[in-house]
Amino acid sequence: MAGMRWPPEDSEPPQGGRLQAASTAADMFSDDDRSIAADSWSIKSEYGSTLDDEQRHADAAEALSAVAFRASDYSSDKDDQYNEVEESVLGLQSHWDATYADELANFHEHGHVGEIWFGAEVMDTVAVWTARVCLSHRQPHNIDQADFANLELEEESSDAVAKELTSFNVLDIGTGNGLLLQALAKQGFSDLTGTDYSEAAVELARNLAVRDGFANINFVVDDILETKLERQFKLVMDKGTLDAIGLHPNGAVKRIMYWGSVSKLVAPGGLLVITSCNSTKDELVEEINNYQHSLSDTNSNSKEVLGCSPSVSSNSSSQLLFCCLDHIRTYPTFTFAGIEGTRVATVAFLRSV
Repeated sequence: MAGMRWPPEDSEPPQGGRLQAASTAADMFSDDDRSIAADSWSIKSEYGSTLDDEQRHADAAEALSAVAFRASDYSSDKDDQYNEVEESVLGLQSHWDATYADELANFHEHGHVGEIWFGAEVMDTVAVWTARVCLSHRQPHNIDQADFANLELEEESSDAVAKELTSFNVLDIGTGNGLLLQALAKQGFSDLTGTDYSEAAVELARNLAVRDGFANINFVVDDILETKLERQFKLVMDKGTLDAIGLHPNGAVKRIMYWGSVSKLVAPGGLLVITSCNSTKDELVEEINNYQHSLSDTNSNSKEVLGCSPSVSSNSSSQLLFCCLDHIRTYPTFTFAGIEGTRVATVAFLRSV
């Protein structure tokens, strides 16, 4: 579940930074096709077997109850935003199981790495930019509305940089073939873990890591919506996973479950970096703020896009768990109907201490 497949280059122009993600499930697969795909790769691991739809709905309802979700916190406008993204087979685990089973077989036969979601250029850009954000993150008390990626870093030896980056334990959720973690390893990160709910994806990622000289990267079968991970991470990466979750037939509920899980996985003072092709930077910020307001006693009607500010006390009851730290500004832009946007958005969020 690492991300979305790019449409052909001659597809519809981008609209406000959002790309419609592939065809709908009804257009692509019949119910019989889905059943065959699900049966073709049965998931039974130490984390349990594939959940049927009935069980998943029950889990979603339980999660909503646990966070005391109120209808006023997520308005009908927000529901409409989610509904703009059509349901797709890209939101179904059966699709990813079948996809990665094919890619694993292709690797064994031809040595191919499989699909790189959003392309190799975006992946490398995210890795380099994330390393800069992590290095600049050492002195946030000197910055107000932070633009960490553009700060002038003090001159220091490569050994000092490497030591700084190795202090970050990294989690990539929905890792797919694991190549993003390899790109981060090349930047100097060393404590790296990738998770995916597809066993075939994890097996492919392990094989590629060993072949490419990154056998130290740890890969685990785990569903972010029902994570069994107990440790927290200073850096959590998501490249397309939230997009795929949103394409599930019950995507709006599952996105709320996603934020609940991610909130527990990012360590206090840690970073969450999300790359999306279905949401703009402002939409990601609004979504996480709306989720946080639903859990707090603050005014849920506020639509303020919150940035990180040292003026907010860590003991303040009004402080949100995450604030927007920075975003990648170097992606190529496109203009359509007078609106400028990018094909993808990458945003870094800082978790409060």
